[in-house]
Parts: sequence; structure tokens; C-alpha cells
Amino acid sequence: MERRALRKRTERQARRWQKKLERFRREERQIRAEASDILESHNFKRMKEYIQHGDVTVNAHVLSVARCSIALSEYLHIRCSRRELIRGALLHDYFLYDWHIPDEENPHKLHGFYHPGTALRNASREYRLTVREADIIRRHMWPLTVVPPGCREAWIVTAADKWCSLLETLYIYRGHGRVLARLKNY
Repeated sequence: MERRALRKRTERQARRWQKKLERFRREERQIRAEASDILESHNFKRMKEYIQHGDVTVNAHVLSVARCSIALSEYLHIRCSRRELIRGALLHDYFLYDWHIPDEENPHKLHGFYHPGTALRNASREYRLTVREADIIRRHMWPLTVVPPGCREAWIVTAADKWCSLLETLYIYRGHGRVLARLKNY
């Protein structure tokens, strides 16, 4: 009897993991379909060199935020532009520097306040942004940015960013950043 219950529990867990894997693959396909140009760009790939929260790279963080944004919009049945949601999520932290390492130009002490503007400038140089995409990038740090998000997509990305940042900071979601840092020292 006990063995049967254990097997059922394992089968139930297997079904849950299968469902999660299917959702992850569906979200990855959506991201690739809407933003292949961003994913293949040199600067986007460079974001793998910088740590965001805990030991998660900026690249892994923005991909997590994009997946979480898709899931959040679907779960809450929020109608929005999926393309702009994904592209804004991928570019919301496009600041292209390691904010943990101060340099002579910028000590990065107020990074939380200033990086949305830097990310928007960098993204605008490389991509033709829509008004919603720019709003997502500029206002994703609300309430640190005084003006709140102005569209549904920006609100979704803001919420997803806070959630993913919390998981990364508390090391609930772990990345490969520590491994990268160790490899650079050799």
C-alpha cells in the first residue's frame, strides 16, 4: 500500500515537471519568435559577463523576466502586445556594465535610479523601439523612478522584474555567474 502511494506521488510529480517543461519550451519559442534579433546581438550576448543579483548574470535575469512576464500575462488573462512585452523585458536592463564594480567615471552607487535611462539609451542606439518598449525600459524600476509605468506591458514587466530579482537575491533561483567569475580569474 505504502509503495503504491509513493509511486503515485512520483507520477504526479513527473506530470508536474512535464507540464513545467512544456510551458518553459513554449515561452522560449515565443521569445525566439519575437526577439531573435535581440538574442543574437553581440551586446545582448555580452550581458552574460555581468552579474545582476546573487550569482545570476544579467542575460539570465532578463530571460527569466521575459518568461515570467509571459506567464504572468497568461495567468492573469491580461491582453497585451506579446511582442512588445517580450522585447521590453529583454531590454529592460540593457545597461552593459557590471554595476558591482565601481569605475572612475561612475561609482554606480545610485544604479537603481539611473540604469533605466542608460538601458534606454543603449537600446535606442541599436533597436527601433516602440513607445511601449521605451516605457517598459524607462519605468521598470518604479517606485524608484518617480513616474509609474504607463501601459499594461510595463506593469507586467515591472512586477516580473521584482519577483525574479527577489528569487535571485535570496538565492532561491541560482545562476552560473560565480562559475564565470572564477573562470575569469584563471
